[in-house]
Amino acid sequence: MKIKILVIEDNKQNLYLASFILEKHGYMVLQARDGRTGIRLARQEKPALILLDIQLPEMDGYAVAQELKRYPALNNIPIVAVTSYAMPGDREKALASGCIGYLEKPINPDTFVSDVEKHLPIQPPGKEAVS
Repeated sequence: MKIKILVIEDNKQNLYLASFILEKHGYMVLQARDGRTGIRLARQEKPALILLDIQLPEMDGYAVAQELKRYPALNNIPIVAVTSYAMPGDREKALASGCIGYLEKPINPDTFVSDVEKHLPIQPPGKEAVS
């Protein structure tokens, strides 16, 4: 069974790139173009990981992360901010809103999967645990 990753991203190109890379590496990608849809998908599908853009329409990523953390069934799902916000304090604001990690845009296609896998609570597909 493929590991589900929810990508909440309003930019079509960014959503396509992240999805393409993750799917190429064996992940099932769920897509949401806004925060409300992302919250609904997270509640329905319970993904292993959520990649969350901060600059979303209507409801920014900080508010989405805080809302996701209000649901006990979603509390153990790690949320990683993926954003172009790179000013001092932005990482801290993302972490304070409920994110456990922070990836800067533009994403690097060569390191994106390994950067994402650092935050997965379960073993990535095709990778064996190292003891």
